[in-house]
Parts: sequence; structure tokens; C-alpha cells
Amino acid sequence: MARRPQEYDDIPGTFVFDADRSRQGYHINMFCMSLMKAENRKAFKANEAEYLDRFPLTPEQRQAILQRNYNRMLELGGNIYFTAKLGATDGHSFQHMAAVMTGSTQEDYAKMMLAGGRSIEGNRSKSKPEGRTKPASRKPSAKPASKRRTRAGSKRG
Repeated sequence: MARRPQEYDDIPGTFVFDADRSRQGYHINMFCMSLMKAENRKAFKANEAEYLDRFPLTPEQRQAILQRNYNRMLELGGNIYFTAKLGATDGHSFQHMAAVMTGSTQEDYAKMMLAGGRSIEGNRSKSKPEGRTKPASRKPSAKPASKRRTRAGSKRG
């Protein structure tokens, strides 16, 4: 099933892990989760292509995994927290993976993050939802504050 385009798909360098991407990448993520077990990591490292036959991956997903193209894995529905297990299987830190994904060295990536992260200039969505100029606000509760219940279930006030 093809993923439906979303208005936030134009954020440079970002693949939002939404419900559609979750469904699209289910088998990538299950493969990555399988690497939590030592025997699976050993089997994968012994013969990566054969190990991947256990999962109904698309040819594009399979290629991205074998090439360790983490950005492509995310685009195809991989979740960063799951794909990090593949990096760990290869002996790489999350910082190493993030540096590779951003096209920088680990040192430059660390400096960028310590300085506050990636600049927002040029890295925002290029489109705006029609008629929306600020974030949506929550609707106020219909009940007065004295009648609302807290998380513990008791009434306020």
C-alpha cells in the first residue's frame, strides 16, 4: 500500500513517523527488533541477505538495510529507535549514526547539538495549512474547573 502524501512531507531532511509510515515500515522495524536477541544478531552478521529472507520486506527496504542507508530506511517506514538496533549490531553509537545521516562527522554533529541543534532556517515546512497562521489551541472544557476530575479521579476544588 502506497503512503498517502501529507502536508508535512516537505520538511527538509525529515521523515515524520506517522501512522502510514508505521504501517509501511512494520517489517523493517520487526527485523530491527529481532536484533535484540544475541542469536539473531549472530545469524544476521553471518549472512545478512539470508537472514532478511525471514521478513517480507520490499526490495527497496531490503536494499536500504543491506546498504545501511538509514535515511532511506526512515523514508520507507523505519523508526529511528528501531533502526538504531541495526547500528548497534554493527558496533556504532547513535551519535555515529546521526552524523552519517546528516552527512557530518561525529565531532561536527556533537558540536551542532551542543550549540542547540540544527538551525530552523531553511528547515521548516514550506507549506502552510490554509487559513491557519498559528498552532491549533485546545478547546476549553465544558465543565467548570470545580467539576473536573484530576488524573487520580478525585474532584478538584
